[in-house]
Amino acid sequence: MDTMLGGTWGRGVVVAAAVGLLAACAARGPDGAAPSETADAVYVNGKVATVDAGSSVVQAFAVREGRFVAVGTTERIMAYAGPATQVVDLRGRTVVPGLADSHLHAVGGGPGIDLSATRSIADLAAKVAEAAKGAKPGQVLVSNSDWHEAQLKEQRLPTADELEAAAPGVPVILVRGGHSYFLNNTALAKYGITPATPVPPGGAIPRNAAGRLTGELTDTAKRLAPLPPPPPMTLAVLEAQQKKLNEYGLTSIRIPGTNVAAYRRFQQLRDSGKATVRYSILFRPKDLADFRSSIVGGGIRQGEGDEWVKVWGIKISVDGGFEGGYMTRPYEGEMGKGGTYYGLQTIPQATFNEYVAGINQAGWRVAVHAVGDAAVDEVLQGYERAHAQRDIRAQGWTIEHAFITRPDQYPRIRAMNLRMSVQDHLYLAAPVLKRYWGMDRASQVTPLKTYMEQGFMLAGGTDSPVIPVNPFWAMYHFLTRDTISDGVYGADQAVPSRDAVLRLMTINNARLTDEQDIKGSIEPGKLADFVVLSADYLSIPAAEVQRLKALATYVGGRQVYRAESF
Repeated sequence: MDTMLGGTWGRGVVVAAAVGLLAACAARGPDGAAPSETADAVYVNGKVATVDAGSSVVQAFAVREGRFVAVGTTERIMAYAGPATQVVDLRGRTVVPGLADSHLHAVGGGPGIDLSATRSIADLAAKVAEAAKGAKPGQVLVSNSDWHEAQLKEQRLPTADELEAAAPGVPVILVRGGHSYFLNNTALAKYGITPATPVPPGGAIPRNAAGRLTGELTDTAKRLAPLPPPPPMTLAVLEAQQKKLNEYGLTSIRIPGTNVAAYRRFQQLRDSGKATVRYSILFRPKDLADFRSSIVGGGIRQGEGDEWVKVWGIKISVDGGFEGGYMTRPYEGEMGKGGTYYGLQTIPQATFNEYVAGINQAGWRVAVHAVGDAAVDEVLQGYERAHAQRDIRAQGWTIEHAFITRPDQYPRIRAMNLRMSVQDHLYLAAPVLKRYWGMDRASQVTPLKTYMEQGFMLAGGTDSPVIPVNPFWAMYHFLTRDTISDGVYGADQAVPSRDAVLRLMTINNARLTDEQDIKGSIEPGKLADFVVLSADYLSIPAAEVQRLKALATYVGGRQVYRAESF
């Protein structure tokens, strides 16, 4: 029997008295009957938040062949320990089910100039200037996307002139999230973008008060400045991404929009035996014709896959992001263009209706990116018309984000049994959203408490790399509504229940992907995905939740991450 006791595994002091106690309990359970089979490993003396139907908290659990086989007291679980069983003393630490993210594109902001740690326009300019020194002739400098102007002390975007001053004569494109590029003057000239350039439908090319281009390209306007091709998605790249996810205690993610080639790469990762994250895949075809040719015509079936890689459905977007959420009320301030700017409708209603109806008729389901309430209106109309042709209520159709909604929309959401994938965008971007939409709307961005009171099925996530990947930051924001740089927004939408927030990041994600019978909680028969935390999530002050870390992460009973401090 391998016994792990002391401060760190394999390096701590073995306490003979504790070993003797554990061995004495090993023969039989409290009812006098021994289990028919021993476990591969037992984890004892912990505080285990099972997230079962009763939100049970137990001391211990047993794992065999990658699944939980029993939970309960240390005494009961030690009945599953045999001569070859690994016995792990948790020493009072808190364990939760493996964390999941309902909407995660990638970890971090990808390749390019790393702007994630910049905290001022000067910091950002210095990073760009540093990269420009090593630029090759003709090279376009591109940033990562894991940053936002709300993290800068000026809480504004760099201008085309400022980027030009940092990298004179070198084309620069700063990528921020999934909806905006910011170009310097050289890059604008390279791509022939001028104040006279026609604005593509569903896009924006903003100008300042003097009529000069700011350098920003939003949504469909990004096509005017094609980026250099990204590095290929190799197995090595996926393994590196997995490692980062596991460091945060993440064991399952839902990828909201990819292509067939990437899907095949995830399958290759699984088949190589190196997968340490479970993937739920959404495809993002260009349109209905592309869906029929590349997805259905490619022989891919709705729901195909296994516990490692599974097809969820199809992803569509009907509006923009922070700068382009489609609203029924105009934006405020300069962004509102005198009360004439309502955001971006990226797909016309009739086209959207036809698209989702075709997907439904093919037996597939849909998730739609909708930030503003007008976008939610568009989604509901398209979903209702598809539902009239073929019932979608049992299929788990979903709205992604739903920043701004209205009470009159809630009965329609319930009528179709829609689910919601929600994230912590406000935590990072609060002051900018206040400037765009006013405090009354910004304070109600992603109103989780209201959604819970409405009985909606909600699954939590981050939208990384638009928002940092840290799931504990998301949980902290859901609990408190605190933001990185501007205090609490909409305290009435805070969810004070630790259990409810933990469910958002565990069992509710499993429900979103229709896998609640195999994962999402620590219960016998389910996949043994779990995380040992650095502190007790259930009892620490709320302010400390944002500082939680994963000390060890397990997928299918196998340790895939261990912190040095563990």
